[in-house]
Amino acid sequence: MSKQLSVAAEIRGAILIGAEDATTRDTFRAVDPASGAVLEPAFSAAGPEQVEAACAQADAAFPSFSESSPEVRAGFLETVAQAVGNLGDSLIERAMAETGLPRGRLEGERARTIGQLRLFARVVRTGDWVQATIDPAQPKRTPLPRPDLRRRHVALGPVAVIDASNVPLAFSVVGGDTASALAAGCPVIVKGHPAYPGTGELVARAVRAAVATSSLHAGVFSYLPGPSNVLGTALVADARIKAVGFTGSRGGGLALMRMAVGRPEPIPVYAEMSTVNPVLLLPGALRAPSAALATGFAQSLTMGPGQFCTTPGLLIGIAGSDLDAFAQAAAAAIRESAPHAMLTTDIPTRFERGVAEIAARPGVTMTARGETAGSGGAPAALLRTDGARFLADASLTEEMFGPAAILVAAADLDEVKRVIAALPGHLTATLHLDRADEHIAAGLIPTLSRKAGRILANGWPTGLEVAPAMVHGGPFPATLDGRSTSVGPLAIERFLRPVCYQDLPDALLPKPLRPD
Repeated sequence: MSKQLSVAAEIRGAILIGAEDATTRDTFRAVDPASGAVLEPAFSAAGPEQVEAACAQADAAFPSFSESSPEVRAGFLETVAQAVGNLGDSLIERAMAETGLPRGRLEGERARTIGQLRLFARVVRTGDWVQATIDPAQPKRTPLPRPDLRRRHVALGPVAVIDASNVPLAFSVVGGDTASALAAGCPVIVKGHPAYPGTGELVARAVRAAVATSSLHAGVFSYLPGPSNVLGTALVADARIKAVGFTGSRGGGLALMRMAVGRPEPIPVYAEMSTVNPVLLLPGALRAPSAALATGFAQSLTMGPGQFCTTPGLLIGIAGSDLDAFAQAAAAAIRESAPHAMLTTDIPTRFERGVAEIAARPGVTMTARGETAGSGGAPAALLRTDGARFLADASLTEEMFGPAAILVAAADLDEVKRVIAALPGHLTATLHLDRADEHIAAGLIPTLSRKAGRILANGWPTGLEVAPAMVHGGPFPATLDGRSTSVGPLAIERFLRPVCYQDLPDALLPKPLRPD
């Protein structure tokens, strides 16, 4: 069971290395993306000295934490969940100031953060992750006897987690990467995102309090804030780090990968990167009244606002009056959409640049823009092209990271199939269909299965259930390793490796493999 604790909701602008606070002369501040106001206090930026100290602490914590009992580790995760919840309104209000996101969105994220911590506590208690496997000795087997073989999964070692910009709670300091690594028995060092350092510090202090309450080695968790990408690469380069969790741009993920594979000991980087999440509008679905379908699309596109990794950035349908009717209804919904502040002050600029570059491509037209943006916001955009142009221009598959989508009008079903076949990897693919479309969908699903980690029908990809069957991953460039997921219990496997024990005396076997 989790232990009772109280967490002081205070922000000191410090670096958290195990149980100690550290400061540096190099400082930075958060900015309210909605107003442009600079927020207090100043935050110390971690550097090489703090990376060295945190990695040393994590390395020292690994032997005891990796072999801690399932009950100890599960209780710790539950205590973290309690500590995050105990931050109360202080966490929500600071996150609102640093991200421009509304209270409801952030309260939902906090609930998900707490929920996934408790989910991993249950996963740890089941013991299934150990994957204990026993092949008893067969001394009389001929021509050679078989030895006694016993296998289990063990923790990889200290893990570096690079905070996500677009999900400030559920994918950040104690988000899915951190929760699954801790569940596996790996100490975690978080590189905090510079856009919301106050939010990050509050959560980090909650985790630290849970470490102390659970009587664990202080090096189980450290938090290193800072605005420089050099901080992340320094973490990845440290020989004591054995895996990396990252959510961000393709360029950032690839840079970390090159660093990781160039080390004397290469390590895995589990990077979630760029995706536009194609949506297929099949003929039967388009024959229905367009208003509901278009409204659902616009709501999904602008949720966040458009900064979710599951935003539907690509629509594909067969050219004709039904697709035109949908396009008109979608354009009307986009024009009525109000802009919201984006997560950092530079994202709107990059978003507008990306939209302008796509709109300037030959054969691409701007169908609709949302209402004029206010400070920190960006209007939603719907662009259109045809299947032939889409197939001829690979740049049209690139993510614009914001509330923008391209509608591709294919000449016929064969061209739809060619468009799908030409797509890179994505996190999701969605089919809108009715019963009459099922024979078409049956022919598309095998290809979609090669292109995405999650396939939906008659829904929208935004909104991600944390459940055992969930896959939040996909082929490159959606992720660097499409064999894994960053959401759901299966995420723990990223931070484990198998070890086999042959003919060991019972007294020397790890507890999960002993006869008793």
